[in-house]
Amino acid sequence: MRLPQFIHNLQRKLQKMFEKSSENSLTALGSIQEIAGRLAEEQQRLRQLEAATSPKERTLFVLGSKCVVSWHSDFKLSSLQLFVQGKTMAINKFFDRDEQSMRPTLALEYSYGRRMGSGRSAQVLNVWELGSLDNAEQLLEVPMRTHGLQQLAAFIMVDLSQPQRVWTDLECAYRGLRDTAQRMLQSATPQQREDLERRAVERLKHASRDVSTLELLPFPVVIVGGKYDIFMDFEPALKKHICRCLRSMAHLVGGAVLFYSHKLPKLAKVLRDTISHLGFGSPTNPFRAHVTDYNEALSIWFGTDSWSQIGIGESSFPSVERIGATLSVEVPQLQLEKQKQQLPQNPAKDAGFSEALIDEMRAQKDDELAGIMRDVLLRGKFEAVQG
Repeated sequence: MRLPQFIHNLQRKLQKMFEKSSENSLTALGSIQEIAGRLAEEQQRLRQLEAATSPKERTLFVLGSKCVVSWHSDFKLSSLQLFVQGKTMAINKFFDRDEQSMRPTLALEYSYGRRMGSGRSAQVLNVWELGSLDNAEQLLEVPMRTHGLQQLAAFIMVDLSQPQRVWTDLECAYRGLRDTAQRMLQSATPQQREDLERRAVERLKHASRDVSTLELLPFPVVIVGGKYDIFMDFEPALKKHICRCLRSMAHLVGGAVLFYSHKLPKLAKVLRDTISHLGFGSPTNPFRAHVTDYNEALSIWFGTDSWSQIGIGESSFPSVERIGATLSVEVPQLQLEKQKQQLPQNPAKDAGFSEALIDEMRAQKDDELAGIMRDVLLRGKFEAVQG
């Protein structure tokens, strides 16, 4: 037998063996229609499991420097589009509100939105915005006690265009969150405390070797440096000290760091995806790059930094006080007492707070009060002449 004919016969035998094996396998598993049906049932089961296990409600708490970042997003049930430019402005855009009706946040404001999940069940996002860090101890407790710590995430906004205020605002926001969380944990059950501690450690991932030196908060914290378009033109030495401070603080509490500017679309998209991730669970990886260079916009996800990468040796692991003291030496910080001297304008004269009926009644009472004061003044002059 010639060699080509032998190879041809061998190929035919192998083909028959393969066809027979395929038929036996298909018979054992069932028909193609049955296999497709089982796959559809499995996919439906997975969707139901996801709907049952994923949280139905999450809470975002936004606090920090004034007039730095706002939640600007057009929120729809099928998609989340975010444009950020300052805390109040962003929230209004997030819920598709009229920008002309925007007014400054004086105390604490609440908003919420819904989105249909993959299991066709509605996911609710609660958004709380703290207008000012001054004397806000009681206001800090409202969103945290209302919704609990299990599904809470905090965004601490700092104004990079004012480096002399970075540490004051950051420390005040951190201490408010920490103190409130500690009070709540005292009344929590041992199981709840254990779950929160376990999840805080799990967020660290590769940085778990530093756990013993950290002061972890029981919920995710993202430190957002706003107005990066201004900060990027500062002197390299100043940027180095500010970035080192923010990285150290974020790593100490087990958080993330992100620089942002609404004028830079790439940074705006990362912040949008981060809010969507912490608010609704998607996308799974909002930080597409790991950036630690102080000459660029920082982008450091949970658990991807370490003391060694920051440049801090094992013999000098920092505390909150040491981080603040180190920055203050290089970049003198404006104390909170001096910031309070810059009082805000009278909100009663702000067009954003206008209410026709109330304003009319207020004007009437002001006129009546002005008339009474004139009468008192004239009476006083008349009595002085008579005397």
